[in-house]
Amino acid sequence: MIRYTLACEAGHGFESWFPSSDSYDAQAARGLVTCPVCGSARVGKSMMAPSVARTDRGPRAAAAEASSEPALPVPTVASTPELAPSEPEQRLRALMQALRAQVVRNADDVGTRFPEEARRIHYGEVETRAIYGEASVDEARALIDEGIDVAPLPPALDDRH
Repeated sequence: MIRYTLACEAGHGFESWFPSSDSYDAQAARGLVTCPVCGSARVGKSMMAPSVARTDRGPRAAAAEASSEPALPVPTVASTPELAPSEPEQRLRALMQALRAQVVRNADDVGTRFPEEARRIHYGEVETRAIYGEASVDEARALIDEGIDVAPLPPALDDRH
């Protein structure tokens, strides 16, 4: 078995095991290796430090030495030019962040009370105003089914979860 450190075009790093390097190549070529964060099939191998057993010393000494060494930082694929965000993608990200900033500047953050506040505004119980907040997928669907206009807010740049 081979463990590869991988990263997608968006820079999400993750690890995966394969029976052989040929198996990884075949799966990657068929688009079966995907990022667990964003689902992208544009995945590449990251730089890795190989785990090589020393033959000049006993197995216990090599295992103790390996466990005492600090982990090396692994650069992500996004730092390589071939998978860096393209110019159109960079423009799209900038527009999404500008949209988010506009909403945050001009609307009230009602947090988890978003579904209730959206209903109160829609049914005229409170004065109409721009709001944003949090809602589950089911809550958002219920609002849409009631005829209440809602739209997802682009995530913040530092929100990668």
